[in-house]
Amino acid sequence: MEFNTILYEVGDDHVGTITINRPDKMNTFTREMIDEFAELWKIITADDNVKAVVLRAAECRAFSTGAYVTTNQTDTELFSPYLSGEDPGVGLSPKTNHCWKPVITAVHGMCAGGAFYWLNESDIIICSEDAEFFDPHVTYGMTAAFEPIHMLQKMPFHEIMRLSLLGNHERLSAKRAYEIGLVSEVVPAEKLHAAAQWAADAIAAAPPLAIQGTLRAIWAARELSRSQALSLGYAFVGLGTNRETLQHGQAAFASGKRVKWRLR
Repeated sequence: MEFNTILYEVGDDHVGTITINRPDKMNTFTREMIDEFAELWKIITADDNVKAVVLRAAECRAFSTGAYVTTNQTDTELFSPYLSGEDPGVGLSPKTNHCWKPVITAVHGMCAGGAFYWLNESDIIICSEDAEFFDPHVTYGMTAAFEPIHMLQKMPFHEIMRLSLLGNHERLSAKRAYEIGLVSEVVPAEKLHAAAQWAADAIAAAPPLAIQGTLRAIWAARELSRSQALSLGYAFVGLGTNRETLQHGQAAFASGKRVKWRLR
């Protein structure tokens, strides 16, 4: 399926690659892009051939600087997202759109404001050394709400508070993002896509049912108390384990072949 604001392809390795494709506009998102992402998450969910997803952005100075805003927008255009009573970026995030396939996001350059909608429901985030994270909402007179609420699940309280309140006055470096656990790996820019692809390929090699059961268990544990999550442990085991996945694992072990692992 072809889209106007994003590129999508599926390789023989069972990895779907999404590219945010508005480099001339700093990969900002529009209403059209939100709708296209909402549709694409449905397509990926329904496609059993896709076992993992890499999300990246077209080459420019930014992964994305968030929502597309111009100085000639009318008051109605500018304020409509805040008057609708709805989360304006809800279509961008995979889990919100019921897509439970692992998403590895590769961030380069500036990643600002509304771009956090992609980060907040990514399972693995890798960034290049030139990545910078910031949120300009308050600088331009807007409350930062949805993005930091989501990101509080990925960042320490004082870090997302600082990022949100300082607006355009400070940016989080790739090094600091790694130190606080927002990203799991920092690589040179020329190795970013390869690093994301490596992780996606490794994940796609495992039985997808086991991967998705694991994914759901860990995400549930973020929202539930420890005891609540543990009480559902066997439910998630049952969800992600069957005779086929066990036979796959037994065959892999019995073969004597071992994966070529790396130390991170």
